[in-house]
Amino acid sequence: MAGSDAGGRESGGYLQVQTTTDTRAEAMELARAAVEARLAACGQVAGPVASTYWWNDELERAEEWFVFFKLPADRYQDLAEFLAERHSYDDPEIVATPFVAGSPSFLDWITDETRPRETDVPPTRDPEVPAPSDVRG
Repeated sequence: MAGSDAGGRESGGYLQVQTTTDTRAEAMELARAAVEARLAACGQVAGPVASTYWWNDELERAEEWFVFFKLPADRYQDLAEFLAERHSYDDPEIVATPFVAGSPSFLDWITDETRPRETDVPPTRDPEVPAPSDVRG
């Protein structure tokens, strides 16, 4: 297991948070904006995946894209609120899995990259990517 010699490791550990979207463009925008806002040190997009699920009493099948975020556990609530606000789904998947172990230098990097800097600017939207309200009605 990872030691407790770095700030994030002492204050509650680290998480990988995942969500899914129905377009690669939205997945890329969520990853970019969350990292730019320093809510996560890393955002990774993978897919497409074939999803089968119940929604409104009907069996649905859809192509979706995963977005994975790496962050200190103490940043989870801010990221979850950010995703809920920006996501095009009415009820998006936001699932967190704790790290059981990790290399100290990687965990330190996650901590360092999720702390606000004086030089940071507020997140902006990529004008080429439609706003979530434009993606899904």
